[in-house]
Amino acid sequence: MLAKSQKLITNAYSPLYKEHILRKVFYISDGTAITAEVLGHAVLSQFAVKFDQITVPFVETLEKAHDVACQINKANDDDEHSPLVFHSIVDEDIRDIINKSNCMAHDFLNTFVAPLEKQLGLKAEPMTHRTHGIANNAYAARIDAINYSLDNDDGISLKNLDDAEIILVGVSRCGKTPSSLYLAMQFGIATANYPFISQDMDSLELPKELKKHKHKIFGLTIDPNRLHDIRTQRRANSQYSSLRQCRLEVKDVEMLYRRERIPFIDTTKHSVEEITAKIIDITGHKRKMF
Repeated sequence: MLAKSQKLITNAYSPLYKEHILRKVFYISDGTAITAEVLGHAVLSQFAVKFDQITVPFVETLEKAHDVACQINKANDDDEHSPLVFHSIVDEDIRDIINKSNCMAHDFLNTFVAPLEKQLGLKAEPMTHRTHGIANNAYAARIDAINYSLDNDDGISLKNLDDAEIILVGVSRCGKTPSSLYLAMQFGIATANYPFISQDMDSLELPKELKKHKHKIFGLTIDPNRLHDIRTQRRANSQYSSLRQCRLEVKDVEMLYRRERIPFIDTTKHSVEEITAKIIDITGHKRKMF
C-alpha cells in the first residue's frame, strides 16, 4: 500500500495523470451515506481527476462490513492505485474493519467529533440514522413541502398560494420546476411555481391570484440563447423554440420583474443547488436541515 501511495504522489503531477487515471472511490455509511457522499464530492471536486464512485449505505453489521472490506481489497488488487474511502460510520467495530482494509480512508465523523468533544466539554453520543432519519422532528414538514410543490407545479393550481412560502415565476424551461422541488426536498420550503407562456406576452402582467402574494414571488430568467438550446431539445423547429421567441419572452418577463419590483436571478450558468441557495439568501428564508 505504501508503494502505491508513493507512486500516486509521483504520478499525480504528470501531464497525463488527469487524462488516464480513473480512481475508485467508496462512500460508506451505516446510514444513508448521504453525508459521506456530499462531503466526499465537495472534497473531490477540487481535483481534475475522473472517479469511479461507489456508494455503500446501511453497513450496519460486521458481516456487511467484511463484505465491503473485501470489495475495497479487490479494488486495491485490481487497480494501479489504492481506492479512496470516505465514510461516516458510528459503530466503532464496523469502522475499524473499514479502516483496516487496503485503502486510503477518510473518517468524517471522527475527524470532527474528537476535537469538538474537547471544545464543548461534552462526550459525543453516537447514534445511527440520526442525521437523515425519520425521527428528525422536521421530517413531516419536509414531506408536506414536497407534496405541496408537486401539487402546485407549473401553475397547476392557484388556489393554495396561502400555503406557499416561495412562488417562483419565469418563462417555460428556465428552471422553475427543479428549483421548486429542490427547495422542498433539501430545505423543506413549500414552493409553488407559475409559468409565463407565449400567449401572455402581448400584455404581460401578474395574474390577480399572484398579486395577492406578491411578497412571496421570486423571478427566474435565463439567457435567450441557452433557452433556445433547451427548448430545441424538447420541441425542435417550432415557434416555441425559436431564438426570436426566446428573446421576446425573456425581454418581456424581465421588464415585468423590474416594473413590479420582483427580485430575480439569472439561472443560465448556475446549478439547481446554486440557484436555490441564491433564492434563500435573497429572500431571507431560513435553511431547514434534515
